[in-house]
Amino acid sequence: MSQPRLPAVQRRRQLLDVSLEVFAAQGFHGASMAEVAAAAGVTKPVLYQHFRSKRELYLELLDDVGQRLLEEVQKATAAAGGPRQQVASGFAAYFRFVSQNESAFRLLFGGEGREADREFADAVRRVEDAMADAIAVLIDADIDDDHRRLLAYGVVGLAEATSRHWVLSGRREPVDVLSRRVADLTWAGLRGIRPEN
Repeated sequence: MSQPRLPAVQRRRQLLDVSLEVFAAQGFHGASMAEVAAAAGVTKPVLYQHFRSKRELYLELLDDVGQRLLEEVQKATAAAGGPRQQVASGFAAYFRFVSQNESAFRLLFGGEGREADREFADAVRRVEDAMADAIAVLIDADIDDDHRRLLAYGVVGLAEATSRHWVLSGRREPVDVLSRRVADLTWAGLRGIRPEN
């Protein structure tokens, strides 16, 4: 049974949301456009009106998920009351996003073929670059821009690797405990940064 006619922007959003679940469950190679269309309750021609190919849909989905994650972290750090709170709020937002959007996290950072497929790897790298850019401007230390950017990538890697372990090990710690522990580690490290001679 097909879905009621939606405005193009809403239909596109619906198709992205549905395809996320299909790709997260079956992987890029295992899922078909017919399955995405069926799950969305639309015909394949409707799906192809919005996305010319499965690859185009998947790449847009990676960008969409990454943008949503970045926005949550930026919102949280912008509302924080100082550097220590920015660290705590940023990690809390990141891990909360992972907890509430595990399919999105798995697609972005655990997706099949990420390293084997250059376009997919580039899409994920763009997300990591954007996260590092957002974090770098928050690092309040008397260091040069290259040093600051390197540390920002370290923070991104810490969040990503910790999330992967947390998800794969069954999410034993509550989000608030996880974010507090990682924020404590990160804050202690950032406070110890000194300019290099």
